[in-house]
Amino acid sequence: MTFETKLKQWTTLGLGTVLMTGALAGCSEPATSSNDTPSEVAQPDTAETPDASAAQPAAIAGEGESGMGGEGEGGEGEGGVSIEAAYTDPVVYKSAIGVAMAHVLAARDAFAEGEKDAAGEMYAHPVSEVLFDMEPVFQAQGVSDFTDLFTGASAAVFSGESQDQINDRTDAILAALDAAAAKAPATDNSEGYVSARVVADLINRASAMHRAALETDRYEPYLDGYGFYKTAQKKFAQNEAAIEADNADAAEAIRKALKALSEAYPTALRPDPMTGDTSTISVANSEVMLTLSE
Repeated sequence: MTFETKLKQWTTLGLGTVLMTGALAGCSEPATSSNDTPSEVAQPDTAETPDASAAQPAAIAGEGESGMGGEGEGGEGEGGVSIEAAYTDPVVYKSAIGVAMAHVLAARDAFAEGEKDAAGEMYAHPVSEVLFDMEPVFQAQGVSDFTDLFTGASAAVFSGESQDQINDRTDAILAALDAAAAKAPATDNSEGYVSARVVADLINRASAMHRAALETDRYEPYLDGYGFYKTAQKKFAQNEAAIEADNADAAEAIRKALKALSEAYPTALRPDPMTGDTSTISVANSEVMLTLSE
């Protein structure tokens, strides 16, 4: 399906304009902080995405919702994913999928809490933020286009579908994302090595969004962070044994970071006042990165 055909379909759903202008409120760009982490290894503030063998997880470079500083040099897309690296690096490839998954989990849970506008936006946003840029990478890996699942779910939110129907749509998207992840580029690194770095990327994003949410009363930064936390939790649960076998220190650091984030993101609804300790979350985030620097 061509870009023009997709845009025409989205326009009929009322999504075309916002996708093209970037006006969806489902994702935000938080302010960065240069004092978040105590060491250069743990400092996710570079403009470029480092190699998978570098000190940081390969998918982490820069702060913000993207975890990679947003659109920039080196073929990075709006979602902060180094598209060029995604062709060969399974960490970057799977982290891009993680960004899309985070939006979907957040959308499903926001819908369950009655936040329909936010849910509809969160379902649609990955198309413009990640999937457009990743489309040639997916094609190279033999992954069929599945963006209609996202836009269909977004439209369904506003058409009055029930929670069960939305859940079914979500499950279909998650299955498509899992199938795409299974076709990640080949690597000599272990499953635990790759999985730990993908989880670390998601933890870093959730940590950054918590800081951003504290600086505004808007709902979206919190919901973004919630999605990244829930996806990190989900991916760690699926790959805990492999991560533990590859790097027990990383597995323990991830557990501590997820516990800290669980206090910051108790539900899909933003707490008032915000919960979670920023220092604890930042230190836990840094410890995860440090364990992966060896």
